[in-house]
Amino acid sequence: MVAGGAGRRARGPAGLTPTLIVLGGGPQQRHAIAAAHALGVRTVVCDSSPGVGDVPVSSEDAAGVREVAARERADGLIAPGTDWPVRVAAVVAAELGLPHPIDPATAVTCTDKLAQRAALAAAGVGQPRWSAVAPPAFPCVVKAPDRQGQRAMTVLTGPGDLAEAEARARAGSRSGRVLFEEYVPGREVTVNGFSVDGAFVPVATTDRVHFPDAPGVAWRHVFPPRAGAEAAAAAAGAALAALGVREGPSYVQLILSEAGPRIVEVAARLGGGHDSELVRHAVGVDLARAAVLAALGRPVDPASLRPHPRRACVIEFLRAPVGELVSVSAPDGIVPYHAAGHRYAALQVATDRAGYLLACAESREEAMARAAKAADTVQFEIR
Repeated sequence: MVAGGAGRRARGPAGLTPTLIVLGGGPQQRHAIAAAHALGVRTVVCDSSPGVGDVPVSSEDAAGVREVAARERADGLIAPGTDWPVRVAAVVAAELGLPHPIDPATAVTCTDKLAQRAALAAAGVGQPRWSAVAPPAFPCVVKAPDRQGQRAMTVLTGPGDLAEAEARARAGSRSGRVLFEEYVPGREVTVNGFSVDGAFVPVATTDRVHFPDAPGVAWRHVFPPRAGAEAAAAAAGAALAALGVREGPSYVQLILSEAGPRIVEVAARLGGGHDSELVRHAVGVDLARAAVLAALGRPVDPASLRPHPRRACVIEFLRAPVGELVSVSAPDGIVPYHAAGHRYAALQVATDRAGYLLACAESREEAMARAAKAADTVQFEIR
């Protein structure tokens, strides 16, 4: 486990409940929070959204998170489900001398797609052709390299709207930089895994199905994938090695193209699409529990990461009509994201989704049918 540095403070007296700082208190973080509580770990959630966190501090505010962690005498920090807070957690852990799965340099690479592209290229890992200057080919994807969830991203079939797409990406970028990528056709999959002492365990590979009219926005995660799990896992392991991720959870998106797997992006965290919930039901591995242990500097038994496929599972995301939410009616087990008063825009990015459900069955086809049937029961009242 990566140590925070030479100034690492002494641990508290034996028997005291450890404290974990969680960056973000939204639906993407709830599985990790529940896993921490099941382990007897006290959580302090940093989230600037009203009524969401324990302290009104943004998960992207490094100085604010550091102050909270120091005041609460934290034993570790975790940033499940979202990219930029991964960097904040690693930096604050290092500053406070706390254990953490990845060091700040690795966290920077994992939260900067241009840095990722350069590291993957140096290691010879398959990825789309890319440039920081101009499209390498058409069709192409134009994106901000330091955002997630399709923010400021455009898919272009030709050069006609290039200036507008570039301006959009540059305006949305934290650094003002733009990443141009070749659009690679093929089936998109996600590899959820975990690394212990440099050994990567590919726990589950899922098909990542997009909303038809929202490029890149996941509509469903489906286990088992139709095919290609072994090749995807090998590519994911090579990508993580290239980026220096040797410990902790990982989430790797890639395209299974005719020329072989091509890495879309790598994240050193639990997936933000409720992936750890799907994985636990589908293959019996509790990635959220393992991630909490790693964040606290505790050992993770590699045997606990060994998948034992149980059933087919689907995470299906909900879509609401455009307008202001008055109420939502959903059966037990279906999780709406928003309260009355939330205004839904046309679905363009991941945060426009309205909720999710998990459906399981003996076969992939039956699980997908159950998910679709359950989604149809949800009723949104919009004005």
